[in-house]
Amino acid sequence: QVQLVESGGGLVQPGGSLRLSCTASGSIFSIYVMGWYRQAPGKQRELVATITTNGYTNYADSAKGRFTISRDNAKKTVYLQMNSLKAEDTAVYYCNFRATLRLDYWGQGTQVTVSS
Repeated sequence: QVQLVESGGGLVQPGGSLRLSCTASGSIFSIYVMGWYRQAPGKQRELVATITTNGYTNYADSAKGRFTISRDNAKKTVYLQMNSLKAEDTAVYYCNFRATLRLDYWGQGTQVTVSS
């Protein structure tokens, strides 16, 4: 079965950086859109950034200018480089791979905590 394995979360001070990675394993043949979502305590899950296999990107306003999403299609991996982190970025971050219009795969989430 398809599994998404996330890594890179942790505790960082405001202004610091983290790089999240998410790699798919199993029988997945195409990934049309890869993305990162996050959910902070008491809030709904929100989109952070997406990237197509052709490299087209989209960012939430809160992430624009600070975060960069990238991918390695051969490795079926998506990355999220997060710079200038703020306390408001604290959340559980989930990767998402869309294989078809109706078939999405989700990672288990990785905790990002920005605190001094």
